[in-house]
Amino acid sequence: MKNIGNLQKMMKTAKEMQEKLQKEMAEMRVDGNSGGGMVTVTVDGMKNIIALKIDPEVVNKDDVEMLQDLIIAAFNDATSKVDEQMSEKMGGLGAALKIPGLF
Repeated sequence: MKNIGNLQKMMKTAKEMQEKLQKEMAEMRVDGNSGGGMVTVTVDGMKNIIALKIDPEVVNKDDVEMLQDLIIAAFNDATSKVDEQMSEKMGGLGAALKIPGLF
């Protein structure tokens, strides 16, 4: 019966960690850039766009495709940074759980 108590304690800890992680993801802000900083996209930890900055110098009605590419590149940069930060956090959380044979 002692193992059931340990399992319940681990499940409670995992749930608390999940809630903490979700809160951190909602509060996280990450910038992605392209075009040497001409376009900046800010996303949260859920990869929702929070802000978009475009240098007026890059806006050209005759080359809309370039601007679209810069926005996509900045978004991809931001989301890859979110993935990196989340991987780091998840590694730390896994170690905190101390599940034998997994970490």
